Parts: sequence; C-alpha cells; structure tokens
Amino acid sequence: MFSFFKRKKAAKEEAVVSTTHEPLQSTAVENPVPVVPEAEAVVRAPAQVEVLAPDDGIFKEHAREVPAVSTADEPVVEAQPVVQTIVEPEPEVVEVADVEQHDSIVAEPEPEPEPEPEPEPEPQAEPAKGSWLSRLRQGLSRTGQAIGGIFVGVKVDENLFEELETALIMADAGMEATEKLLTELRAKVKKDRIAQAEDVKVALREILTNHLKVLEKQFDLNAAKPLVVMIAGVNGAGKTTSIGKLANDFQAKGASVLLAAGDTFRAAAREQLIEWGARNNVAVIAQDGGDPAAVAFDAVNAGKARETGVVMVDTAGRLPTQLHLMEELKKIRRVVAKADGSAPHEVLLVVDGNTGQNALSQIKAFDAAINLTGLVVTKLDGTAKGGILAAVAAGGQGVRPVPVYWIGVGEGIHDLQPFVASEFASALLGDKT
Repeated sequence: MFSFFKRKKAAKEEAVVSTTHEPLQSTAVENPVPVVPEAEAVVRAPAQVEVLAPDDGIFKEHAREVPAVSTADEPVVEAQPVVQTIVEPEPEVVEVADVEQHDSIVAEPEPEPEPEPEPEPEPQAEPAKGSWLSRLRQGLSRTGQAIGGIFVGVKVDENLFEELETALIMADAGMEATEKLLTELRAKVKKDRIAQAEDVKVALREILTNHLKVLEKQFDLNAAKPLVVMIAGVNGAGKTTSIGKLANDFQAKGASVLLAAGDTFRAAAREQLIEWGARNNVAVIAQDGGDPAAVAFDAVNAGKARETGVVMVDTAGRLPTQLHLMEELKKIRRVVAKADGSAPHEVLLVVDGNTGQNALSQIKAFDAAINLTGLVVTKLDGTAKGGILAAVAAGGQGVRPVPVYWIGVGEGIHDLQPFVASEFASALLGDKT
C-alpha cells in the first residue's frame, strides 16, 4: 500500500515539473528584435530616368540609393526615389534670376544589345530642283490660274489693270502691295509701249520678283557656334514639324544639331519633338511640364559643352492676344542671352500660308515682342493664296519686311526649301516653265 502512494506522489511531482518547464522554453527570449535578412536590409528605389536622346557618351544617369531605416519600434518605410542627372562635362554655373530651379532630363542609358539589328533605311534623297518647282506651282495653282488667266486673249487697256487689281487683292497681296505693283506696271507698259497682254505678264513677273527680293536672304549656319535658333509661332502653323525638317537639312549640310523641347503647354508637343529627334538621330533636351526658359537655358549650355553646331529651341504656340504667354517668350529670350551673351542668333516665326492678312498681325506682334530675324512660311499648298508674301514685302499694316528663309508646300521631309523670289513670282503668276 505504501508503495502505491509513493508511485502516485512521484507521478504528481513529474507532472508539476513538466508544466513549469514549458513556459521557460516559450519565454527564453524577451523583447525579440525582428531579423531583417541581409538581402532585404536596403530598399532600393527604382531609378526613374527617361530616355530622350541617343547615347553619345556625354550625358549619364545616376540614381542615388536610399536605405530604409528599420528599428524594433518603427516599421520599415520604403524610401522615395531620388534621381540625379549629371551632364558631363559640366558647363559653367550661371546664376539666373529669371530661371526657376530646373533639372532637365538628358539621361542616356546604354542601349540594350540587340542580337540582330534591323538595317537602317537609306536616307530619302533630296528632290531635284524641277520637282520642287513643280510642287510649288501646284501648291499655288489656284492663285496662278486666277492671275495668269487674265492675260489670255485680252487687250492691254484699263480693264486689264482693273481685273489684275482684283486678282491680286483676292490673293491676299493687300492694298499696299497691289497699288505699288500696279503703279510700277503701268509706268513700264507706258515707257516700253507694251501692246501684247502676254508681254504685260512678263513685265509683271519682273516687277514682282524685284518686289519680293527684299525677303530673300541666305540662312548662315556658320554665323556662330553653337548657332542658337529660337522658333515661335501660333498653334497649328507647323512649328514643330518645321523644326524636324530643318534639323534634317542642317545635318545634311554637315552641322550637328541639338533640340530643346520648350513647348511645355501643348499636349504631346514634347513627344512630337522627341519623335523628330529620333528620326534625325538628334538629341533632345526636355522636361515634363517644366519651365520652358529653364529648358532653353540648359540646351544652350549643353550645346556649348558639346560644341554643337545648331541649338534649336521650340517654344509654346500662342496667339498674339495672349499677353501673358507673349511675356513668357520675352523671358525665354532673356534667359537664352544669359546662357550665351550673343544668343539667340536667329529668332524665327513660323507662319501658316493659309492665314492670309491675319499673318501680318502675327508678324507685327511677335516682332515687337522678340525681334524677329526671319520667317518660315508653311502650307503653301491646297488653299494657300501666296500673295501674303507680297504684302509682307510692301510693309502692309506697318509690318517690317522680315526676311523669309524657307517656304513649305507639303509634309515630306524635303518639302521645306529656301525662298527664292524669282521662283515664287513665277509660280504666283501661273507660269508653266
């Protein structure tokens, strides 16, 4: 019996021992510190750098890695990405009062290797002179038929001059240019005793050519290096497209080109210019919704550092009545001058040839704001009348006769050609040869 109670007591003590040992195992470590694996100890923020231009070895991307801080009392917080863009070689730092803080994206990461790259297409051949003249005549065919048809089977009398006056005004030549041209034509007909209508047309072509000569000027690519060209225009005039065509033309003449996407207001304007840069294998400096003056400032400094031949600055399209936007144009011009004391060397206005007499008010307003040095007249095909250039040459509505560097008659890469007074006069009068 005593052995029974002894066994029962031993079993009870064993049970007590087992219950007192379990908590010691579960509380062996007080206030445990969470273990962060070594591979996850640093939160790496992804570098956010957009590729805007082909890699030329000058611009590089640098992304700073920010480690996450982890303690026993605080959760691990993911670090925000920090991106730094460094331009090498670094241009001289200039303090500019008008420029806000800016970090234009010019990063160019090394391209991924392609196992079998597709062959590049051969560059489009520049059209022959005859082909260009035929397209110019076709583009101005409506005006050419209206004016040229007057001289068919008629007498040289006052009715001829009256019909010619109406045709010139309908072609957007304006009153000033029309009166000047007809006054000279009457005097020449009387002096040379011209009796045939076809000879009157020849005389008018000569007078019109001399009238337009004031607008004919050669664009000098070697005036400065880099040659800083600021380009303005209203929305829809073909400004960005003209920049792409000019970039192709400048490269064909041996000049390196850098583009600045300063049109930060219009949707997709930046992407459109980047696409033109890709077509021409030209670097583009841009910001997403940034300050256009800052983009222009960075572009000029980058052009100086890279010894670029031409730096073209695209600006936002605007109407002359938008005074606050016109002030933005003035600011861009001031900032460019601070980046390069002699810049901008050329200030171009892109004008739609279909706008008629309204083009005169555009030229006058932009000239007063940024002092234009040249014009690019686009879309001289379809419904364009072409007489607007005669109005510009005559100084209609108080407009200064700003030189016309290029005219365009199509969407092709080579459909923007230098303005030649004799060719334009011939097309305007409907000459076939």
